[in-house]
Formats: sequence, structure tokens, C-alpha cells
Amino acid sequence: MPLLDIQDLKVSFHSRNGEVRAVDGVNIQVEKGEVVGIVGESGSGKSVTAYSLLGLIPMPPGKIEGGKALFQGTDLLSLGKKELNSYRGAKISMIFQDPMTSLNPYLKVSTQMIEPLEIHENLSTKRALHRAIESLEQVGIPEAQKRIHSYPHEFSGGMRQRVMIAMALITKPDLLIADEPTTALDVTIQKQVLDVIRDLQKDTGTSVIFITHDLAVVHEMCDSVNVMYAGRVVESAPASELISNPLHAYTQGLYRSNPSNTAKGQDLHTIPGLPPDLAKLPPGCSFRPRNTLGDPSLCLTDRKPELVEYSESHFVQNCPGCLARPEPSEPTTHA
Repeated sequence: MPLLDIQDLKVSFHSRNGEVRAVDGVNIQVEKGEVVGIVGESGSGKSVTAYSLLGLIPMPPGKIEGGKALFQGTDLLSLGKKELNSYRGAKISMIFQDPMTSLNPYLKVSTQMIEPLEIHENLSTKRALHRAIESLEQVGIPEAQKRIHSYPHEFSGGMRQRVMIAMALITKPDLLIADEPTTALDVTIQKQVLDVIRDLQKDTGTSVIFITHDLAVVHEMCDSVNVMYAGRVVESAPASELISNPLHAYTQGLYRSNPSNTAKGQDLHTIPGLPPDLAKLPPGCSFRPRNTLGDPSLCLTDRKPELVEYSESHFVQNCPGCLARPEPSEPTTHA
């Protein structure tokens, strides 16, 4: 049995402009010790999927319309607030995009780090503080014994993100959700933070859901990948398989948009246009207006594409236009 089994998850936000279907029938599984990537542009439903697991969707305007999220056999979506609190921070932890909006600027780091240990493990303040210092040392904070009594603003952006990682892992959770944890950092610090997460994951065996828009990061960090667009999974496969053989036109576009996959002197590939308005989705393939790597004339217009198994463990939406390959005269491999 998987550690986490998300089944047909549907999440909507009700606004004046109509119902926004942020997540529309998502299925994702996470095995014990596995790192699962969720990839897509902003607005694809990645973060909403993760936030739903911990009851972090504001309701209203948000509403979970259907589905299950079975964590160790328990449906998280059916739990009340008090029951869900016993999972947050203890069995499931989260690293957010911007640590400055997640860390309380009025409280010392020590206060914020020992709180979950006092609540979930009933440790004394002294023992909790000792454990918190050890956690900061693990993520590479210099002079941790001294710096733990600092306020968040006294740390650099990279160090604040390390503090967030230490806080997320201090209770040794079974599942860690990392929501674009390196977005606000420069490239050098990004690499350091990713190394910290990967090393700690290997040491602890914690399962990880890694949310990002960068397929290069996924290739480095993840065992399997789910590519999301317009609230739905368009392709799902082991990371190595997805990188070597992306089938969906959107996945190909994301891969080719990465600067590291563009030869020097060539123009960077871009996916034209913007993601669709989730309150006014077309009846067929939602990627059709932006499809330049397939054949949009073949895209479904009468029904939504379904996720089907193309090969072993490699699933892709069965839209003929998004699966169509370019003409032989056009480049079909990535530089």
C-alpha cells in the first residue's frame, strides 16, 4: 500500500466570475521513501493539490468537491480540524516557497522550532532546544547554538530556507511537501538547498512531494514525476523515462524551455500564450491553443483527454494532437 494515495481529487474556488476548477480529478501515489515531483506552470494546480492534503485551502471560497487522500490508510480529506492537526508537523510537514511569509517575524527561531516538539512529542523545553540546535547543524547553519536565538530577519534568504527545512524535518515526518523551496533564491544557493533536502531525505527515508516548474530540478531530485496543466495531470512517469522520452506536447515544451537544454547561440524555446482561465475551460483539450510542438488540428474538442498507460508506468493524456510529433525536418531531439 502506498504511503499516500490521492484519488480523483477535485478542488474548486467559487468566485464572482464563476467556478474555478483548480484541481480536476488528480490521481497521485507516493511510496515510502520515494521523491515524487509535481511539475507545471503557475496556476496548474500543483500547490492547491498539496495544500488540500493539510486542510490549508481557505473554505470558502475554496471547496473540495470530491476525491480521497489516503495517508497510511486514513483519508485526510475526511478529518476534522483537530484530527488533522495531529498529522500536521508530526507526520506530514511542509516547506513553503517564501520562508519570510512562513516564519513569524516576531518570534525567535528557537521558539518556532521547539513548539512542534513540545506539542507532538511532549518534550521539555530543554530537550526540545537541544534537538532544534542539532537540526540546524544538520542543514548547515553555522554557530547553530548561538544563531537559534536570532529572529528570522537576521538570516539571509538561503539560511532562512535552511531553517524552514530544519523545522519541517525536526519531528521526523513520514511525508515532506516541498513547495518550490528554491524559487526565491539565486542559482548557487538553490543548489545548496537542494543538496540539503536530498541528503536529509536519503538519511531519514522520508517520502517527499517536490513541487516545481523546473524539469531540470525534477531530473536531479525525483524518482517519479507528474506533469500538471490546467488542474489535471497530463503525463506521469519515472523521472528518467520522462526526461528521455517526453510524450505530451506540454511536457516537451517545459523541457525545451529550460536554458540548460538550449544550445549556445540558439533562441530559448517558449510556450506561447498563457494557461487557460480555469473558470472558462474549453470542452476538449485545454492545451490546444498553445500547442506548437504537436498538431493542434488533431486535439480533442468534444471531450477531455483521459490519462492512459502508454508503456509500463508511463501515463499520458490520450489527445492525438498533443501526442503528435513534429515533421521529420524539424528538430525532435533536445540540445
